[in-house]
Amino acid sequence: MDIQCISYKETGYFSKTVTDYLDNAPALEPFYTYRPNLDGFTQILKDRKVTANRELLVTVLNEQYDNIKNVDAGAVIPHENIDALADENTFTVTTGHQLNIFTGPLYFIYKIVTAIKLASQLGEHFPDKKFVPVYWMATEDHDFAEINYTNIGGKKVQWNLEAAGATGRLDTKTIREALNQYKGVLGIEGHGEELAQLVETAYTKFNALAGATRYLVNALFGKYGVVIIDADDSRLKKEFAPIIEQDIIGRNSFKQIGQTIERLNQLHVPIQVNPREINFFYLTDGSRERIVFEDGRYQVLNTDTSFTEDKLKAEIAAHPERFSPNVAMRPVYQEYILPNLAYIGGGGELVYWLELKSVFNFYRLTFPVLILRNSGLVIRKDTAAKIRKMELDAKQLFLDTESIKKNWVSAHTSHQLSLTDELRELSHIFEKIKLRIYKIDETLAPSTSAVEARLKHAMGNLEKKLMRAEKRKYTTSLTQIENIKKELFPGNGLQERNENFGLFYVKWGQSFIDELIRNFQPLDFKFTVLSE
Repeated sequence: MDIQCISYKETGYFSKTVTDYLDNAPALEPFYTYRPNLDGFTQILKDRKVTANRELLVTVLNEQYDNIKNVDAGAVIPHENIDALADENTFTVTTGHQLNIFTGPLYFIYKIVTAIKLASQLGEHFPDKKFVPVYWMATEDHDFAEINYTNIGGKKVQWNLEAAGATGRLDTKTIREALNQYKGVLGIEGHGEELAQLVETAYTKFNALAGATRYLVNALFGKYGVVIIDADDSRLKKEFAPIIEQDIIGRNSFKQIGQTIERLNQLHVPIQVNPREINFFYLTDGSRERIVFEDGRYQVLNTDTSFTEDKLKAEIAAHPERFSPNVAMRPVYQEYILPNLAYIGGGGELVYWLELKSVFNFYRLTFPVLILRNSGLVIRKDTAAKIRKMELDAKQLFLDTESIKKNWVSAHTSHQLSLTDELRELSHIFEKIKLRIYKIDETLAPSTSAVEARLKHAMGNLEKKLMRAEKRKYTTSLTQIENIKKELFPGNGLQERNENFGLFYVKWGQSFIDELIRNFQPLDFKFTVLSE
């Protein structure tokens, strides 16, 4: 593929906070520890205090992967990377995401590709260490409405189910209708049947969504050494139990994040996560409910379950798996049980991680390097040919449709459509008029300015009419621009936030992922446009 890279700022699709972070804005420095570059990794390797129980981690992971081997004996399992986690010189590079059906939007894929490429680059730079890419499955998340659909080829494929509780525990037996619709869009050409078989196995051979997602992600990424973890495990929660107890009783994360939010508000940084007083849910099969402190007891909302402080401590000790961290404490849990160096996330995720450093400091945990995941725009061969024919470049594609059309007409017309020079001359004329009138009667100055404003407004409207008149001569070309924009930016949003990877896989198969890995550069922080 042909590659063009654009700065995130130039795309116009990323927040000021994100671009400030990438630009090393001094105001944000107090909210993270290490810069997202090789110097930052050099420093964190010196500082990192690993709290992970490595032997337990390896045991849990091997057991979780047994589920794949029991279904598909020929599956590629990243045994080498799993076993390497027992070694003190092995570290993880982690990304995480919800269990979107059929992997959801493209950026799900991009997150994992970024982790693969970054782990590889770190291995080249620090040859005495080993780096393992990890996908953290958000199996305890309960926002089913956010994951129960995907958009592919202009069609919304949705899993219709009245769901409750942790999504990772959902039974997949009712997904057949959505599965058939997805396979129908894939078709039988190219690699369609190959992908159809993968999703068929994933969603029919595993009883729960966690197992289905693990199988599908491993089928796509196991050969690259990606290790998939489901942290909804009683043994891993037991390791974390002391912090669960401290945080629920002491409200520590609530206090720390609250103070950080006050400081971020002063910088006008939009707040992504507002913490609860208690940042844990009570988790059982079919239920994930908030814990609140009311009338001297710890109450599980919408249930009859409540605890005194002593009973709460006993419950955490006996059943730590029932305590599920929310978005504020999940990162702390992740960093506690993994020997992790970096977290790879989208723009919104990075901003909410900036709220969390003080929590890590409170629990004396190492705050990871924050890496903005790679973003990409994939352009098919026929569309790329149209773009070249229209003489558009990658940067122009990120403008709104009307701006692209206006710029295109201005570049191709033989007429001067802008009245900028005339408006400048008008301003000079009115400066002379204002000076003359001021000498006669200074109270007439506002009237003069009003006349000037009306004339400028009228000339602005005339300029728009000139542009509309000229556009009518290029109807076919401008329609082409509209169609290109709709295809590449569905709903005026980024392709990666809408379109599923499926049809790209149908066309290119596993080489699609190979191409992404080859071209993504995690530490360059550029938006990658890939044209066939």
